[in-house]
Amino acid sequence: MNVSEKNIAVIILAAGLGKRMKSPDAKVLHLINNKPMIMYVVEQAVQIAQQDVILVVGHQAEKVKKCVSEQFRISYAFQEEQLGTGHAVSCALPIVPASAKEIVILCGDVPLLSQNTLNKLINVHLNEACDITVLGVEVPDPKGYGRLLFDLDNQLNAIVEEADATAIQKKIKTINAGIYCIKKEFILNSVDKIKSQNAQKEIYLTDMIGIAYDENRKAKVVIADHHEEVIGINTLAELKIVESIIFRNVD
Repeated sequence: MNVSEKNIAVIILAAGLGKRMKSPDAKVLHLINNKPMIMYVVEQAVQIAQQDVILVVGHQAEKVKKCVSEQFRISYAFQEEQLGTGHAVSCALPIVPASAKEIVILCGDVPLLSQNTLNKLINVHLNEACDITVLGVEVPDPKGYGRLLFDLDNQLNAIVEEADATAIQKKIKTINAGIYCIKKEFILNSVDKIKSQNAQKEIYLTDMIGIAYDENRKAKVVIADHHEEVIGINTLAELKIVESIIFRNVD
């Protein structure tokens, strides 16, 4: 199946400053192998959605838009306050094209995601008529990531963030990569149901899994083959790790 022929829009979350980078520059503008981090993600997005890509910007919005617009013609949504991933997506929904039936959510700080993995996620979502499909991955050290939770019938029923996880849940090594494919109809009807009842007081997109489970919607997990491709960059050390992976793959 050629995913580029489907009615898919992509929302890229890229509004954060990235305080842990200890830099005045917006996180997604940091260079990896002499290319801004965000460009790796936009390149993947346009391959599956062409111009139907919406970049959610916030900190240094004009700088980010200028950087991306030099190469790509996409749309932009502004997130004035960073109130969580669910809030970021809600900022973009008003400008999602009417023709779109499915929405892929990408993170602007996850630059190594392969086109094969992204296509696999979308194809499973479409072929199995899912309401929401999550990209997961097995990692040796899950600290800091949201854990995927399943019921006794092995049905995905929740994603719990690190700050809200119990000691037992923190031992789970199957984590949420923060990449999703969601039916537009489901997200439009569900995003306003998300509550900020968590340790960070943020509106988490991950709560849509619980909503799907409670409403008997179909939720599925696709497991990435390599945990390195879903590394999120939050620090300069992680940026160096990603850069070394790129150099290694080139060699």
